[in-house]
This record gives sequence, C-alpha cells and structure tokens, in this order.
Amino acid sequence: MEHTDYAALGERVYAGKLPNGLQILVLHRPEYSRQFAFFATRYGGMDLRFRGEDGAGWVDTPAGIAHFLEHKMFDTEDGNALEILAANGAVDNAFTAAHITGYYFEGTRGFEENLRTLLSFVSVPYFTPESVAKEQGIITQEIRMCQDEPETVAYYQLLECLYAHHPIRNQVVGTVESIAGLTPELLYACHRAFYRPGNMVLCVAGRVDPDRVASLAREILPPDVSVAAQVDLGQPEPPGAVRPSARREMAVSMPLFALGFKGEPAPAGERLRQELVGQLACEVLLGPSSPLYRRLYEQGLINATLDCYYDAAPGCAHLMVSGESRDPEQVLEQLLQEAVRLARDGVDEGLWERLKRAAYGGMVRRLNSLESTCIDLAQAYFEGEDYLCFPQRFQSIEREHVRQLVARWCTRERAALSLILPAGGTA
Repeated sequence: MEHTDYAALGERVYAGKLPNGLQILVLHRPEYSRQFAFFATRYGGMDLRFRGEDGAGWVDTPAGIAHFLEHKMFDTEDGNALEILAANGAVDNAFTAAHITGYYFEGTRGFEENLRTLLSFVSVPYFTPESVAKEQGIITQEIRMCQDEPETVAYYQLLECLYAHHPIRNQVVGTVESIAGLTPELLYACHRAFYRPGNMVLCVAGRVDPDRVASLAREILPPDVSVAAQVDLGQPEPPGAVRPSARREMAVSMPLFALGFKGEPAPAGERLRQELVGQLACEVLLGPSSPLYRRLYEQGLINATLDCYYDAAPGCAHLMVSGESRDPEQVLEQLLQEAVRLARDGVDEGLWERLKRAAYGGMVRRLNSLESTCIDLAQAYFEGEDYLCFPQRFQSIEREHVRQLVARWCTRERAALSLILPAGGTA
C-alpha cells in the first residue's frame, strides 16, 4: 500500500490493488475513534443487459434485480450477516443506486472481525428458493410504498420524459411484475457477472492499519482475475427530451413537480469536473442566493421544499429542480427565461465568487463524514478519477464554463416537466 498526501485538504490516502484486481483505498484518520468500511461493486439498477467474458450472448434481466440481490446478500449459511455485525457492535447497511451497489459498516470496536464478515458475505452468495420467495414478498411491499410516494413517482415520471432508451428510466426497486420471476439461478448469474474483485472497490476510513486491511482482503476474497460483464445501456439518446411533460393525480395538498434539463454525459476523466460545473449552474440558476429564487419566492411560486441539483450516471446527465408550487408551469417558464438571460449576459461576478466559495466549503465540510467520503472515493474510482483532487478541479472552473452549460442544456427542447396534482383537481 502506497500513500498520497493531499496538502490542500490535509488528507492522506493509502491505495493498492490486489492480484485479483480489487482496488483498496484507505483514508487514514488516526485521530478518529470510529472506523468505516465500504465495499462496492460497479453494478446497479440500470445494468439490466450484459454479456460475460465468455462472449456467450447477451443476458436480459428484469428491473429491480440488482436491488433484490443486495437484499439477499446478507443471507449466509450461518445466519444473517446483519445480525452478526450488530452483535459485534457495528452499525451496518447497504444501498443500490442506478450504477453502484454498496455494503458498509461503522463501529468503534471489532473492526477486523467486522471487515471479515463484510468481505465474506458480499463475496459468497447463498440463496434458496424459499428465501427468494420470502424476499419477493418483502420487496413487493417496498415497491408499493414507493408507488405511494409522490416525490418518487415525480422523479421517475420525469426520467421517462427525458430519456427514450437509457435504463436510468427504470426504477431501481423494479416492479411487482419484474421481480416475480426471479430465481436463485438468475441471482447467482448476476453475482458471478458483477461481484468480481476487479469490478469492486474497498474503501476504509478511520484509525486502521492500511496493510492489515489489504492482508485481510487478500486472505478472504477469491483469487478470480476475470473481468466484469460488458453492459449494454441501449441505443444512443437523442439530444432533446422525449416528452415535454407528464402528470398524475395523487394524494397531495399542493401540486408537486420535478423538472429537468437533459444534458450530455461527461467525457472520460471529466465526470467530477462536470458535476462541479453542474452544481454551480444549479446554484446560479435557482440556488437560495440567486435572483430567480428570490423572485419566485416573493411571487409565492416556490417554498422551502425547492431543491435544484445535478444528477448523472454512466451514459447520461441532467439538471433537476423539484418542489411544491401552485403554478409549476410558470416556474418552468421563468427558469427558461433566466437561462436565456444567463446565456446572454453571463454570471454576475460578485454572485459567482460567493457561490463558488460556498460550494467549495460545503465539499470540504463533507469530508468530516467518513461515510460520505468513502462513498465519494468509491464512485470517483469507478469513473477513473481521484475524488480528493476536487480542489484543483474547482480552481479550473470559471464563470464562462457555467454560462456555456446553461446555454447548451437549459433550453425548451431539452426540458421536461413532471407534475403530481391533487387528486380530484383540475388537470
């Protein structure tokens, strides 16, 4: 394990790659009493069509399988890994996103034993027809809960408006119908395809011995050096939104909306930089310090629920705005007008300096969280980047870069509006 010092942040990271291809990153924090470990695979809810290294044709899997697999990975022949970790004083969990699945624990004692447990249950699957059938019932309830959440419905309704083919359109949890036919054999096939050490990363933070972390991983994980499956994300996307709007009635007291602007995926090695530019564009357009935010708030068109953010996954990127409004269409119209003004006049220099300093400070403060930092390190690694180089990325971003992104992305052709209206109201 060799280390890199990040002088601008006062951080030291040890890194090494095992013979089986596993990347290990250890954020050395000797002053911390806690340890955090995050074991992730480059596999998520949008990876539905793949081909293994044997070249034996494409495999199509149902929506929700990556999330289902995450749930089932905690089952072992000796019991449930959640219970084993909890008994040893660890707080543990897992998540599945569109392009990553991660398992983690945090604790102040028993680190090596807990790391052994984490590496073991994630790398050695154990499924039975009975346990799969039981989990189908549990996840069916989760899916139905998601179907009753207005924010979730608005989000995926927007993605369906923005994208014609990209599997980001599919809900990570899947549908009741899509998970109904899952079998142990199909789950094992997906585990073999994506849970290979060379397709994974282990990020650890806190007061730990980096060499010991590497030694435990080398001891427990399989020597498999095969590459991960090849993923098919579908046909190329058209530049514009597929549909300008969609709406649905639900039990809400005020119209809820999600609007988005379809962008382009970042070039290789530029994901972090585009994310920073995108986040700054959101702040300039509709952040709490922006002129448009103040104007919409004074007009009673938005409230404190408003959120504006950049979102991306392999093969796609977009800006999103969500919240409540008595007139979401007017919010979109004024946002489009503000985008035209910014594209023409550029970003006010004083506002730019304030927003850039605030954004940078927020990223530095985020480093206080072991969990957030490990996840950020892992996601950046999967994109071929070093997350802790963000200070240099920030320095390279100018007002003109934000102006160009707004001018290119924030147009009517690229815009879509997803509405959740009060049930029984006027459509």
